[in-house]
Amino acid sequence: MEKYQIVFQPSGRRGEVEAGKTVLQAAQSLGVGIEAACGGAMVCGKCKVIPEFGSFEKLGLTSEKANISPLSPVEEKILTTEELEKGVRLACCIQIQGDLVVSVPKKSQSAKQVVLEAGSKRNIVIKPAVKSYFIRLTPPTLEDPTDDQQRLLTAFQKETGIEGAIVDYKVLCGLSRTLRESNWEVTVTLREDKKEIVRVRGGDYSCKLGIAIDIGTTTLAAYLCDLDSGELLQKASRMNSQIGYGEDILSRVSYATGNEEGLQNLHNIIINDINELAGEMTEAIGAKPEDVDEMVLVYNTVMHHLALNLYPGYVGRSPFAPVASHALDIKARDLGIKINPAGWVHSLPIEAGFVGADNMAVVIAEEPYNSDKIKLIIDIGTNGEIDLGNKERLLCTSCATGPALEGAQIKYGMRAAPGAIEGVRIDKETLEPSYKVIGNDTWYPELEITGALGICGSGIIDVFAALYEAGIVGKSGRINGKLNSPRIRKDENGKWEYVLAYAKETAIGQDIVVTQADIRAIQLAKAAIYVGAEYLLNKYGIDHVDEVILAGAFGSYINKKSALTMGMFPDCALENIHAVGNAAGDGARIALLNVDKRREADEIARRVEFVETAAEPDFQDRFMEAIAIPHAKAKFPHVNAE
Repeated sequence: MEKYQIVFQPSGRRGEVEAGKTVLQAAQSLGVGIEAACGGAMVCGKCKVIPEFGSFEKLGLTSEKANISPLSPVEEKILTTEELEKGVRLACCIQIQGDLVVSVPKKSQSAKQVVLEAGSKRNIVIKPAVKSYFIRLTPPTLEDPTDDQQRLLTAFQKETGIEGAIVDYKVLCGLSRTLRESNWEVTVTLREDKKEIVRVRGGDYSCKLGIAIDIGTTTLAAYLCDLDSGELLQKASRMNSQIGYGEDILSRVSYATGNEEGLQNLHNIIINDINELAGEMTEAIGAKPEDVDEMVLVYNTVMHHLALNLYPGYVGRSPFAPVASHALDIKARDLGIKINPAGWVHSLPIEAGFVGADNMAVVIAEEPYNSDKIKLIIDIGTNGEIDLGNKERLLCTSCATGPALEGAQIKYGMRAAPGAIEGVRIDKETLEPSYKVIGNDTWYPELEITGALGICGSGIIDVFAALYEAGIVGKSGRINGKLNSPRIRKDENGKWEYVLAYAKETAIGQDIVVTQADIRAIQLAKAAIYVGAEYLLNKYGIDHVDEVILAGAFGSYINKKSALTMGMFPDCALENIHAVGNAAGDGARIALLNVDKRREADEIARRVEFVETAAEPDFQDRFMEAIAIPHAKAKFPHVNAE
């Protein structure tokens, strides 16, 4: 197969790609960050690039128009006349037929996301899975030539009283040298539930390290902890590098099952992310990843399968059966995770279907099963997960919110990165907006040049609610084109839109608008969450909840009044709506530090009642009612009271 050179600007990243590959595939293989919300399915229109033509002497290649495939019908439909005139193309549609230089506009570049690593302050009982013991051994003699393994196990049993311990093979490989170099005085680390010795170190070395990671569809949040004290030593986060294969989980399932090496590729990508996080955090404290003895992972059901290299094909189709739902313990070396190769990786259980281990982490962090109050817990993400109940009963469901609430499917949507509009207010008299951009503390219009690039999730919720409260958007979600404001206008296709930021204020040289299609996408997303919560209330036999808990990074930045105004969840007093940060990360850290919580998680996961809302006979009727703002029938007295 013939290969060609491709260079991406402004990063300067270059490499060889096979003829016929798309520019997006080339970017993915070379690690160039290009927004691709649909994973290359040619529907999102986010992967806009500009092929550059001419002779590039410094780059040593000639990039010609004949070196790419012609404009496709998909591009003609998605791209505007102005964009086509500027030479804008979609990276997922361009097939490479020769050497090529491609410019990636700022708006199409994958920006560094603002990731919420922290959760709430929680009291954790320290009871880790591994424990260390200092052991003195008697050296072998001609009279006592007992082998090193048995000598260690005999001394270990004598010192600790623990019978039947075994030695991991990797530990055994280096045992003889370790014993002799340490003058037969060693620290033995035991994985207690398995009675397995996972490390033997010379001298009295009591410090033990563990890592907990919340692997989200979009981001990873990691925590390095001292397993003896429970102290959080370091935390780190990064974008999920699978993002180039689609922002939604079904796009990744499609790639994993539709390509021969798809599953292995996605598995390798996430394992590499894990290893880089482990390296970053341990280096910060003067240690190495190999010093880590234990790891806990939590994730949604699809990410669970991809991270563990389990075939995800049947998770994505009815009846949505996972390969394994109970908690799993897997050797780090079997996954390619470069901590102590004898160490174990614990995976929290999946509750049901698309309600994954990350939701179970939220549950053990918030402990609704120990509460008298009835709590509604919503983990808002690309795939929303909802729990309802108290110590009497606990129900759960999942809802396909899609990526709209995180910026995808929105014309000027983006992830929460510097330059994203994160907060919006609209004057009810003038219909003029004020807004705040991540990276600036001053609001427009006080700050005339904002450098705005687009709108992130919290800004999308704010502008949606603000448009409704200002009367610009009615209960049905339609923009009122009869209002007298230059901000309300028709686009080139005759559809109404609202101008949130004029080009002169932004960093992209374009007006940032909220379209009728954007509003519809948000209505669909919020309706999915509301209907999921409503079904749980109905199944429980109640008409209100005592407390609403918003979990996750998105739930921490969201304006809870705006969320209530748009009808994202059933009515509740604002003082009883709480954001708890990255509760999934907290739950992962709790499971890392306390093995009893692992057993508790597996027990609770089997007790939770799963409700498949889409299978309910009146689902479509309820969904249509929930699309209205805030709802076609339900009352929201706490919104009106504000």
